[in-house]
Amino acid sequence: MQRQTKLNSEEQAQAQQEAGAQQTQQPAAREFANPEEMLRHDALHTPVPPTVAHRLRESLAKDPPPAPSWWRRLLGGPKP
Repeated sequence: MQRQTKLNSEEQAQAQQEAGAQQTQQPAAREFANPEEMLRHDALHTPVPPTVAHRLRESLAKDPPPAPSWWRRLLGGPKP
């Protein structure tokens, strides 16, 4: 009977360790006030793959610069 008790206590200890490991692996649940906040959080914690970042830089380099605003054209202000 002693042997069975010892095995049960070892099984319980192992089960507690596994439960503790599972709790530390799962991040705490978080609530967001709005979808924008959730997207910002996701963007901060999700790395962009290098190939996607490279293609995005190339695409942005091909875009023409923005046109000056109407009031700068009208008043002849300094160009950006």
